[in-house]
Amino acid sequence: MDYTNPHALVDTAWLAENLDDPEVRTIDATSFLPTVPRDAGAEFGQCHIPGAVFYDIDAIADHSTDLPHMLPDAATFGREIGRLGIGNATHVVVYDLHGGCAAAARLWWMFRVFGHQWVALLNGGLPKWQREGHLTETGTPSPETKRFDATMNSAMVRNADDLLANVASRAEQVIDARSTGRFAGADAEPRPTKKAGHIPGSLNQPFNDLMNPEAGVIRPADEIAAAFDRAGVDRTQPMVTTCGSGITAAFLSFSLYLIGVENAAVYDGSWAEWGNHADTPVDT
Repeated sequence: MDYTNPHALVDTAWLAENLDDPEVRTIDATSFLPTVPRDAGAEFGQCHIPGAVFYDIDAIADHSTDLPHMLPDAATFGREIGRLGIGNATHVVVYDLHGGCAAAARLWWMFRVFGHQWVALLNGGLPKWQREGHLTETGTPSPETKRFDATMNSAMVRNADDLLANVASRAEQVIDARSTGRFAGADAEPRPTKKAGHIPGSLNQPFNDLMNPEAGVIRPADEIAAAFDRAGVDRTQPMVTTCGSGITAAFLSFSLYLIGVENAAVYDGSWAEWGNHADTPVDT
């Protein structure tokens, strides 16, 4: 079984060959959990793929809510992406410092939410790039600003009201990317919440099971499909992904896109919202 949408995933050899193409822009989308005392922006300045720019998902977000890194509006996203030297014709390659690529997948999903189809994820991220001996650089680039017109596709995003209605209707399958312990309410959340467990009726597919830990790359298409099948996912039916704060959920949606499921929406607030919401039911 081959990937249905192989264009969404590029390998390090391809990027090395196309790094000097003025129509290709590489973005470091690294972010860390609040329990990890690391500064993604500072680490980008110390080491990144040549020509890359840094996208801060906590800074470029909806600051009208206290929920973490919620989607900004289209005007904000377009303005900030343009400042990174990206236009509507740019082929964007996103990566992160994690072998799991979840943070990169979040930005991949954001580009698609805002209408940009020329976006791919770098398989293996910076760790694979470095293992293979490719060059890196330091410093903070100052790219020439370009125009990026963004239009939000709300069909790719779900909110708490949508998921509350879905608990009753079960119109969409809900797939949770968190670990089995967090899904069951047995393990603590990195962002403490009043409630523990999962959305009633949801299925559990831990995002890191879709990675090959030895090679540090995304699993082949047949292994991804088998994992979702084992989780009880019907790939012919509508679905929405969720997680702790909307990051690893995007990795599930990305993985599904690779194997041909192109419309898996993301619950942006995820457990950071559901676990603190006064009206949300919980199963364990």
